[in-house]
Amino acid sequence: MKRRDFLGTVGAGALLAGCRPQEATTARPGVPARQRTFKWKMVTTWPKNFPGLGTGANNLGRLIGAMSGGRLTVKVYGANELVPPFETFDAVSSGTAELGHGAAYYWKGKVEAAQFFAAVPFGLTAQEMNAWLFYGGGMELWREAYVPYGLIPAAAGNTGVQMGGWFNKEIRSVHDLQGLKMRIPGLGGEVLKRAGGVPVQVAGGEIFTSLQSGAIDATEWVGPWNDLAMGLYKAAKYYYYPGWHEPGSTLECLINRAAFDELPEDLQSIVMNACRVVNGDMLAEFTARNNEALQTLINVHNVDVRPFPDGVLDRLRTLSEEVVAEIADRDLLSAKVYGSYLNFREQVVAWDDISERAYLNVRGRSAG
Repeated sequence: MKRRDFLGTVGAGALLAGCRPQEATTARPGVPARQRTFKWKMVTTWPKNFPGLGTGANNLGRLIGAMSGGRLTVKVYGANELVPPFETFDAVSSGTAELGHGAAYYWKGKVEAAQFFAAVPFGLTAQEMNAWLFYGGGMELWREAYVPYGLIPAAAGNTGVQMGGWFNKEIRSVHDLQGLKMRIPGLGGEVLKRAGGVPVQVAGGEIFTSLQSGAIDATEWVGPWNDLAMGLYKAAKYYYYPGWHEPGSTLECLINRAAFDELPEDLQSIVMNACRVVNGDMLAEFTARNNEALQTLINVHNVDVRPFPDGVLDRLRTLSEEVVAEIADRDLLSAKVYGSYLNFREQVVAWDDISERAYLNVRGRSAG
């Protein structure tokens, strides 16, 4: 689809056909589409009202209702309120809910290529991801990946560069990753496995107890703001950076295609543009909140914040390139997506080297 279609009417007709129609619509014979009202449900992978992630989903629901003047209202359900967190994809695909909010790497068992639309280790930052999705062909590929499931994806949030995670032992070399049981999803988990670790899939609401009980040895979650709210500093001693596995994690809104098809064009535009607003707003909030939260973790809770050793990062980078290349080799859609992603990354790095990176290096130098 062309950008103007995505931002505007989205004219969904033939492209978005399929699936069974939504159930929660006050349709009456002879009532014009612009006079009808719609009641939708949104299921999420996040704990109810969790800062940033859960509240971002809430904001999306509220924004759709406000922008539509109440013609389209959205009731938001946290993880396990209507369906378990990792059943969000299926719930929206089947029409149990019209919307879902989560991260695409959770669905790698269904769509291996979906991982590229969430986070790629040592890949694109949040700003670069948005550029690739909206102006580099990424969004068209994302839509293509979800067509067989009756879903429309939309970028609906970004955390920015994440932290490397919480560990109950020091990481001095790659050897320390051997046998390490760590909650880490997506491609990052595959890289850890290649390094000798054991990736574990744990929903957000279960991370603290899993780490505290020793069921896992380490966990990544998001960054200082969310990690402070989760209380992870109470369950692990060492807090490592940078988040090599998630340099710019895009969150997604899943939209049931049949339900979307029933909306008049102005409401379709409202849904898509509300996602666009939330996508930018969440990144701004994470950037602002992480600042204060990091200081609280260090100065109030005495958290030991450490950088990963260069040798560890170098090895993880090499393994990441191997993992991603192998996925592209065995899956045709992943190869198509990876080709687009890699081409864009090569181009944007050349620009960033003389813009963002050059500026930050100058800013970081002591004036004295």
